Amino acid sequence: MKLIERIKNMIATPKTEWQTINTEPETLPSVLSTYVLPLALAGAVAIFIGYSFIGMDYGFFRMRGMEWGIKMALLRFISALIVVILTTYILDALAPSFSSEKNIDKSAQLVAYSCTPAFAGTLLSIIPSLAWLGGVFGLYGFYLMYLGLGLLKKTPEDKKVIYLVVTIVVMIILYALVGVVLGMVMRTNLNALNNAAN
Repeated sequence: MKLIERIKNMIATPKTEWQTINTEPETLPSVLSTYVLPLALAGAVAIFIGYSFIGMDYGFFRMRGMEWGIKMALLRFISALIVVILTTYILDALAPSFSSEKNIDKSAQLVAYSCTPAFAGTLLSIIPSLAWLGGVFGLYGFYLMYLGLGLLKKTPEDKKVIYLVVTIVVMIILYALVGVVLGMVMRTNLNALNNAAN
């Protein structure tokens, strides 16, 4: 129940929720296990259902079936975990450059809870043609991160925007790189399984 409450509060009353989060003695592993992992898993299940049973057309190309469902769900689940972890470490490493406090646990809270709209938006992938709406909703997470920077990372007001911009650029690059690498790995593994089956 706490998970649902946290999601609701992060989206509806983020300023108040950041104050609550700032008092919680969480660590990177605890944030990953109690928040990121369940939400990433829920999104992966939605994607699996969406691509396995509903699918999506790209011109003459149809993405549908169990193989697509498994591939897309794994891609989203693994990339979400990797990007949250890597962004946490990079955000923390950059902290002194923006007169901010270096604290890996606060960085983990900031990154994980700022991703709430993106995690929630992924649930729309249960109907793949609506997935883009989830992506748009995910942009709200950047505003959440902006609100949390001053409180969790002690970032001065005049450094918040540039710190946020650098973090956004890092996240975009990480998502692209992780997506490409995981896509290649999964394509190779699926081809190997198909060849073994034949």
